[in-house]
Amino acid sequence: MGKMLRFTQGIGFLLMVAGTSLQAAEVMLKQGDIELRADLELAEGKSVEEGVVLMLHGTLAHNRMEIMQNVAELLKDNGYNTLNINLSYALDQRPSQMLDCSIEHQHKHEDAVAELEAWMRWLKEQGASKVALLGHSRGGNQVAWFAAEKGSTLLDKVVMVAPATWDSNKATTDYEERYKKPLATVMTEAQKLVDAGKGNTVMELPGFVYCEKAKATADAVISYYRDDKRKNTPDLLSPIKKPMLIVMGSADAVVADLPSKLEGIKQDNLTIETVEGADHFFLDLYADELVEKTTHFLDW
Repeated sequence: MGKMLRFTQGIGFLLMVAGTSLQAAEVMLKQGDIELRADLELAEGKSVEEGVVLMLHGTLAHNRMEIMQNVAELLKDNGYNTLNINLSYALDQRPSQMLDCSIEHQHKHEDAVAELEAWMRWLKEQGASKVALLGHSRGGNQVAWFAAEKGSTLLDKVVMVAPATWDSNKATTDYEERYKKPLATVMTEAQKLVDAGKGNTVMELPGFVYCEKAKATADAVISYYRDDKRKNTPDLLSPIKKPMLIVMGSADAVVADLPSKLEGIKQDNLTIETVEGADHFFLDLYADELVEKTTHFLDW
């Protein structure tokens, strides 16, 4: 990114993006005590007013990982503007790299919904006429969560790429197999702290999400591991009234249960597509097919 631009929430800078001369920029947006980061890409001859695809990456990842960059570039080639956001995970100006497991994890799964809301407000201030949400993996679940519970007058369509599923029994089994400690014990300790008003207490854990021997607040532990059906993307679809697209890879071993969880779900506003041979990350030519299905669905 050759340019970096900073903004404060609630202040619009329409001139920054109204013209077509600015094709790419890193955008910084103040939210509370931290600055959020995103990459804004304008398609040739396009302005923000014509619509933006707001993109969100997966678990502990970043906005410049391969799938996100590939999809953003291909969307741009097809005439779509993108705002590819980098979740903060409660860190100021978090860099575009996999989250460092050694930090004290203070972030929560639902923080992404608040950050999506902040960026949606920012796009409205810039004059965007419409926004499509596109999320990958856990990001697919989080954009669905936003669409189901928050929404926006700008929200036009929702694209979920290999969106996350949730099964409390599987989460319990996987945790104990990987980290050699019952998840129930960890949750009991965390819940006691939260109930005592000490949710910001940092716990020493055998593991947290993908991180071994991690440190995380009790609030973070409860957020990521409590049994909440909203973490299961198919359970979020019913209240969403905007057109939705779910794209799955036939060789996806990460959300292998997604096809079975979608069975029996019939909504007139839901389209389900499968990319044959693609795994969870839609690499190489699979990204082309993913974007082809996405642009056909968006049809701007």
